[in-house]
Amino acid sequence: MNDNDYKLRYSRHLALPEFGAAGQERLRKARVLIVGLGGLGSPAALYLAASGVGTLLLNDFDRVDLSNLQRQILYSTRDLGRAKTTAAAATLTALNAECQLELLDQRLQGAELETVVSRADIVLDGSDNFGTRFAVNAACVKTRTPLVSGAAIRLEGQVAAFDARETASPCYACVYPAAGEELENCRSNGILAPLVGVIGSCMALEAVKLITGVGTPLTGRLLRLDARTGTLSMTNIKKDPACPVCRSH
Repeated sequence: MNDNDYKLRYSRHLALPEFGAAGQERLRKARVLIVGLGGLGSPAALYLAASGVGTLLLNDFDRVDLSNLQRQILYSTRDLGRAKTTAAAATLTALNAECQLELLDQRLQGAELETVVSRADIVLDGSDNFGTRFAVNAACVKTRTPLVSGAAIRLEGQVAAFDARETASPCYACVYPAAGEELENCRSNGILAPLVGVIGSCMALEAVKLITGVGTPLTGRLLRLDARTGTLSMTNIKKDPACPVCRSH
């Protein structure tokens, strides 16, 4: 992309006094890992690619199903049966061919997960089970990588940021220390389609803020949305000194 096209494409960012060319350059150099390319990962990936993030690491081992199309806006009917990473890459490349994509279509675990997390500047977790969420959080704490976590079910959603670079920041396990049951899923509980778009967009917004230093991220705060009433609420969350994940970090 030549200089004139670059300035035109990101002109609305460049016009923000607190963002400008420096903020856009930070996005261009950034590497963001997105775990889960479903209802939350879809809008997050689209907005991060559109915003000019240089590299997206896309992790999902599922294939596109007809029931996904109600809310997973990365995909269309022609993608049915395709690997989500492959289908997502086609959509994101069409949106912004300058965004480099790395496709990770396997379940990341253990040392492999830590290695991938360590290569990212920010991790966005939109997965649908506690096992993955706790593993991603532990890897982020160990590698001191900021984590943005989102969740949505029925008509309720939430998003929070955890930054292991800050000694006072809680981690995901500080908030959910004894979650022994699996997360409620959309299949059995339902989900209002636009809700995941709102939460996923908030996740992308937090990632952009953490990368560029613009604004105040949600570190140490949990933002909740009740879609029934259109009500937003904020809860302060603190580091648990007894947390088995982050107390030694």
